Amino acid sequence: MNQLRKSTLPSDRARSLVPLIVADIYELAGQLRRNAEAIAQPLGQSQARWHVLSAASADPKTVPQIARRLGVGRQNVQRIADLLVEERLASFEPNPDHRTSPYFILTGEGRATLQRLMESARAYHHELAVGLSEAELTVLQRGLRRVCDVLDRREKSLAPEA
Repeated sequence: MNQLRKSTLPSDRARSLVPLIVADIYELAGQLRRNAEAIAQPLGQSQARWHVLSAASADPKTVPQIARRLGVGRQNVQRIADLLVEERLASFEPNPDHRTSPYFILTGEGRATLQRLMESARAYHHELAVGLSEAELTVLQRGLRRVCDVLDRREKSLAPEA
């Protein structure tokens, strides 16, 4: 059990803000998904496909790793990954650490598609940035990152030890 000093306990006001922040984040996530869908659709893509392409764009990742990163079900990512492979936007490559879980790797065309999606999103990102100062955006990004870090630590502390 964690031993918290009295000084580390959140105030009543802080505790009452958490559910409001969670509700705002859910609302924001919905707005971002709808806007991403509107950006992706003219390019023949969807926000879900865009997210999978983006999650796979850096280091080699397996479908389960992409699903965990995106916080969605493995089966949903697998379905999208299979379609992207069928369309030659990605491929499955051998994973030396896990024979039954190959790496999902973007092809040149997949990277070009992701680049077109990112270029299409630039005006949208500019529009969002115009509404907030650089200082506000910096504080917001740091705050959201800290919330993610706290939740990551919580998940790790609750995970059964292997």
